[in-house]
Amino acid sequence: MKVLLIDVNCKNSSTGNIVYNLYNYINSSDDEAAICYGRGAKIQGKNIFKFGIDAETYLHALLTRITGFTGCFSFFSTRRLIKHIKIFAPDVVHIHELHAYFVNVKTLINFLKTNHIRTVMTLHCEFAYTGKCGHSVECEQWKTECKKCPHLKQYVSTMWFDHTNFMFKQKKKAFSNFYELSIITPSNWLAERVKDSFLKNYPLSVIHNGIDITIFHPKDVSNLRSELRINKNEKIVLSLAPHLMTKIKGGIFVKKIARILNNKKIRFVMVGVDGVDRVYENNVIMCGPLSDKNLLADYYSLADLFLICSERENFPTTCIEAQCCGTPVYGFNTGGISETCVNREGHFVDYNNCNKLAQLISEAPYKTADTADRLSRKAFLEYSFSSFSEKNIEIYRMK
Repeated sequence: MKVLLIDVNCKNSSTGNIVYNLYNYINSSDDEAAICYGRGAKIQGKNIFKFGIDAETYLHALLTRITGFTGCFSFFSTRRLIKHIKIFAPDVVHIHELHAYFVNVKTLINFLKTNHIRTVMTLHCEFAYTGKCGHSVECEQWKTECKKCPHLKQYVSTMWFDHTNFMFKQKKKAFSNFYELSIITPSNWLAERVKDSFLKNYPLSVIHNGIDITIFHPKDVSNLRSELRINKNEKIVLSLAPHLMTKIKGGIFVKKIARILNNKKIRFVMVGVDGVDRVYENNVIMCGPLSDKNLLADYYSLADLFLICSERENFPTTCIEAQCCGTPVYGFNTGGISETCVNREGHFVDYNNCNKLAQLISEAPYKTADTADRLSRKAFLEYSFSSFSEKNIEIYRMK
């Protein structure tokens, strides 16, 4: 069996890592995998192809902001992708992310549909069935028909024009009568939303994301504590996400909770703050983005708890990584976040209830080697990448 994986990234970001690890797992068997991706550095490897043209990606992003259309440009990049699909001749195409200005959605889907290519699509957000939004938050127009979008300036963002109705209808038409399509969601929360969308009639499976547990596991990181100048009697709260200070990722709430607990022996470590390279302010340490997975595992292992204050998430990999490193999850109960917690052992409050969350953090126990080991063992059973990969392969083989 030949499987072609499509994503915006390769070997980078949560979905890019999922795709790259899945590619390696498939190629370690009797099957064959290839990756086509749109953005980022060129990755060396057999059958790994960056089809996105950077200049066209930047133009796509600019045109989206000016015109309000997205997923409607990238003509030459999409043509390169389709050419590579024809060359590789896959039995299955597995699509991950399609937003981020790198592909023409209508052209790609129509090609796969009219050529009767078996297609699996994992939804890591809501972009596939909305006019433009990755997360629709409180808006539910997508259940009927997107129009007069209340989130124009949120990602995928535009400055003036609202063409969400056109793009909604275009996607709905492209995905109609796609008899070879199956859908995967990482969370039950997103699966329930798919059932209310125009994708509701396609086969639907829930497969929780998996990670590399040879990297993400409890580690001795006393040297990192010393490097960050954190006292031994201070509780450490880690918040980590790309573009952490954006509204969707909720970094502003982390800072608010830190102010509430300013008189406590608690240190907040915020990783993923754009344009910052380790800035200290009161009880907060702010760090820029980290791409080194081993260093990420060090930060997870360092923390007594992991804090996530996102406005909306599907099935955040950060929560999985934290638990595999033995660190419990606290945060707002939005989207599918609480589903990531093994045996539902997380601690969650309603969105924006910073006072209650601050209280839970203040009362949270310090992590011990024993508690970290118990949590990580449970997480290993739930989130091993081999189990995740086998479940995906089962979907590929379904008729």
